[in-house]
Amino acid sequence: MLAAAAVEMHELVSRILARHKKDPSSLIPVLQDLQDELRYLPKDCLTMVAHGLGISPATVYGVATFYAQFSLEPKGKYVIRICDGTACHVRGSSPLYQAICKRVQLEDGRATSANGLFTVETVACLGACVLAPVAMINDKVYGQMTPEAINIILDELEKEEEASDHICKTAS
Repeated sequence: MLAAAAVEMHELVSRILARHKKDPSSLIPVLQDLQDELRYLPKDCLTMVAHGLGISPATVYGVATFYAQFSLEPKGKYVIRICDGTACHVRGSSPLYQAICKRVQLEDGRATSANGLFTVETVACLGACVLAPVAMINDKVYGQMTPEAINIILDELEKEEEASDHICKTAS
């Protein structure tokens, strides 16, 4: 099973590299595409990217760890970013963050829930100060959030997941 996963990973990296014509100057877009597919950047893939682009693994690793947009750890299907900029902080982003962590059962300083569904992060600013406090789930921005409101949104996401799981199980 592990060998099959490694082959799939190699094929994915090869497709992405080909899409970018194996151009070393396209390192960041290659890493973005890879992360879009896998939700994180496995270290084995970073090595494959380095070899495919003809640059050092240290260079690829350096770029992957320098930019906050990249993650070397698996992320959940839903990445929840809580703004902790001044306006959001003053208007209650901390209780919002705590409510989410409690709800998705984040423990021991982990950022991703045990079921792999949610990753919770704080960010310096989402650029929507007038809507403070702000949360962003994947690419959707939610303004004037409260712990109660975020719980309603999380209920909806979990219901969608349950419905999706049910459809997949009945189809197989």
